[in-house]
This record gives sequence, structure tokens and C-alpha cells, in this order.
Amino acid sequence: MGHSLQTAADPQGLRRVAIDPLSRVEGHGKVTILLDADNRVQQVRLHIVEFRGFETFIEGRPYWEVPVMVQRLCGICPVSHHLAACKAFDRVVGALPVTRSAEKLRRLMHYGQVLQSHALHFFYLAAPDLLFGFDSEVTRRNIVGVAQAHPEIARKGVLLRKFGQEVIRATAGKRVHGTGSVPGGVNKHLSQDDRDLLRRDLPQVLGWAQDAVTIAKQLHAQNPALYGSFGRAPASILSLVRADGALELYDGVLRARDATGKIIFDGVSDQQYLDWIEEEVKPWTYMKFPYFRHLGPDLGSYRVGPLARLQNCDFIPSERAEVERRAFMASGGGEPIHAPLAYHWARMVELLHCVEVIADLLDDPDLLSGERMAAGVRQSGGVGMLEAPRGTLIHQYEVGDDDLVTHCNLIVSTTHNNQAMNDAVCSVARDYLDGQELTEGLLNHIEVAIRAYDPCLSCATHALGQMPLEVLLLNATGLPLDRVARSTQGEFQHSIGLPCSACV
Repeated sequence: MGHSLQTAADPQGLRRVAIDPLSRVEGHGKVTILLDADNRVQQVRLHIVEFRGFETFIEGRPYWEVPVMVQRLCGICPVSHHLAACKAFDRVVGALPVTRSAEKLRRLMHYGQVLQSHALHFFYLAAPDLLFGFDSEVTRRNIVGVAQAHPEIARKGVLLRKFGQEVIRATAGKRVHGTGSVPGGVNKHLSQDDRDLLRRDLPQVLGWAQDAVTIAKQLHAQNPALYGSFGRAPASILSLVRADGALELYDGVLRARDATGKIIFDGVSDQQYLDWIEEEVKPWTYMKFPYFRHLGPDLGSYRVGPLARLQNCDFIPSERAEVERRAFMASGGGEPIHAPLAYHWARMVELLHCVEVIADLLDDPDLLSGERMAAGVRQSGGVGMLEAPRGTLIHQYEVGDDDLVTHCNLIVSTTHNNQAMNDAVCSVARDYLDGQELTEGLLNHIEVAIRAYDPCLSCATHALGQMPLEVLLLNATGLPLDRVARSTQGEFQHSIGLPCSACV
């Protein structure tokens, strides 16, 4: 698991425990825990330790290259970035709206993406903890262990993900980093052969999706106290909803509720997101902290993703998933559900919804023929927003008269959840680690809380301000000659003429 114990360089003599790296998540991160002499938890922090800078090197590129480039943010949810960028650039080319064929093909691609991502997370990454226990033998806690102990569950997970990937291949051209969507529309229709292939497997896939919901419900029923309290940290929620309040993953308006379920704002256009959302930077992580502007950073944090979406919408516009959503909501006894492990149940309800939507779309003749592209009055920029598997995804771009991108701002799903994940690990540390002799199993409890959010850490490494940097000049024997350091606030320290034994 990579857990290590170190002594902190702290004036109060605190010990520092580092979970480094986090396992079974996408990207690189770590958690540090500061303990006093009695093993009492003094501080817990989730650190994102990689820096990538996509927002900067997108600038200066022709806008039509960007929907393909931004997919390299992630190998798990490239379709989400691909489509969010295209939606932003639809405004640049004046494609408002895109054609019926283009929208339906994009929707099919997107729901296939959410399906495969949810299957990957639940069956490959989360299931080992949920099926074997958080402190079970570490060598079992992986997809191989699940396949050995629960072969039928593993098989359904693999095949569900495979079906989602086939939907992506048929619409985007390939399973990862496809090119099916372009600013203004799409570049290909669905072929008759691919539609027939996907429709042939639908009855089985629908059954597997229903079984996945049943598995998640049964896990909750077996230990309702754990699933209702583990890592619980009340927070506001944010998501897109359809104009009539329905669950909506591809388009819609922004709605937010506070921790009690009361609506904070509703019907907000994606183009006005900056009127409501602001971001804060903290020096110990490369992931920003978004918050509701009018509430401020201390009170305005929120969570996104399946747990938020199911509680923010008024209904799910597909029959089976709506039945399961009502059962999920009933488990909260009329109160908002804030426990991170409930994400898994909500995620499987959405997976079922995705299969139902795909089934309906595959009967639509607009997938096979019709206008693919639209264009209109050129604009200087726009915002593209959708509900990625992990939550609300925002792409904003400005484009010059020379068609080169002049500004890029990304707020990725995992970034929205930053404060919520930090609050969750603090809750787990307080309830399970405080005053205890730490073991690998106890430390895994911290990781379980983070995994529930299905974080994509590589997507989320977009820091504001200056990246800290240190340059050290050494002589031929390895001794320092000169040092320049830049802090996260952009302040420089320069140490000239360090002692050089070779010159003395």
C-alpha cells in the first residue's frame, strides 16, 4: 500500500505519518497525519503532489486542436474533457445549438463514458475494500482477489466496463482518446453494424447493471451504521439538472443545495458559473479549493458527483433508475445523505440510468444519418460544462481573431470535491485513528474515504499562482555553490557564494 512512517520536522515534536502514494486512485497523491506523543491526531491533509499545467500550455494552440489535447489530462475520463471542450468551442464557431444528430451522438458517447468509468471504479477499485473489509489482507485487496473470491461479480464488472468502452469506440473512433466530437458537431455517424452490435448485448447489460445496484444496496443493508457514518462530513452540493429538475449528465443548468437540502441557487446558466464559484489556493497542495463566492471559503465549500446528483435532482428520467433513486433517498430517512460510502450506491444507480439512456438512444435514427455540423456567428469564447463521472466539469476558453487560445480555465470534478475529501479524512482519522497504534488496516480506512469520491488526481492538478521551485547549483564534488528558491506566493530567495570547499 505504500504506507510509511516518518518523524516530522515540527517544533512541537509531532510525528508525521505519510500515506504515500495513495493506492487505487487515478493520479498521484498522499495524505499526511500529524500525531502527538499519545497518538492523538493533530492534523490530517490530502496533498496532490503532481503539477501539470494544462491551462497554461493550451494557450497559443489553435482552438480546434484543444478537444483532442485536453483528453490527455486523463486516461479514465478523456471523453468528458473531449466533450466539455467541444461544447465551449461550439460557442466560438456559433453552433448554438448543434444539430440533432450531433447532440445525440455526443450524448451516446458521454453516457458510455460514465457507464465504463462507474464500472471501473466500483468493481476494480472500491470492491476489494467493500467485499473483504477495510483491514483485510492487503494482498487480497485488488481486482485479482475479487475475481478469485467472487468470480461472477468480477465478470459482470469487466463486461459492464467493456460495453461502455464499445459505445465510446463506436462514437469516438477508439476506446481512449478518440476524435469523434469536434467544435460545431461530430465527424462521423454511428454505423449500422455498430448499432446492431450494441443493441444485441443490451438485455444482458441491463441485467448486469440492475445486479450492480443490488450489490451496492446489499452492502449498505449488511452494515447500515458503517455506511451511514464512516467519513461523514455534511456539505453543500452542486450539479447540473435539466430545466424540469431531472437528472442531466450532458447539459442543463446549475443547481446548489446547502447541507440541509435547502436550495441555494437554481437555474444558473453554465456561462455564468463565475458569478457563483470562486477558487482558493493553499500552499500544501496543487489542487485548488472551489467555494460558493457569496458564502466565502470558510462556509462555501461543496461536493459534486453521484451522491450530489441523486439528491439534487427531482427525478431520474428513466424508469428503473428512478425506482432505485427513490430507494436510495428513502435510506436517508428524509435527511440528506452525507456519508462518503453512499457514493457507491448512488454511482450504481447512475450506471443503471446510463444503460437505460443508451438503450433509448440506439433506437434513434438520427444516430445513423442527418446533419453533423453547424456554424453561425463567430464568438470570442465560451464555457463548456457537463456532468463527468466524478461530478461537474467546467471548461472555459477565450480565442483570439487568429484562432489561437488566449485563456483557459478548468475546474475539474475532483477539484470541486477537494474540501469534502479533506473533511472526510479528518472525520475518519478522528473516529478510527485517534489515540490508536497505527496499522496498515487503520491507514487504509483513510484511503477508503478518499476512494469513495473516485478522485481523478491527475485531472485536478491545476494550481493558481506560482509553482514553488528550487534550483541548486553544485560543484563537481556535489557541494552547493548557489541556490535560488521561489515560494508559492512568488517570493524569491537567493543564496549567493555558498562555501565551496574546492575554492577554499
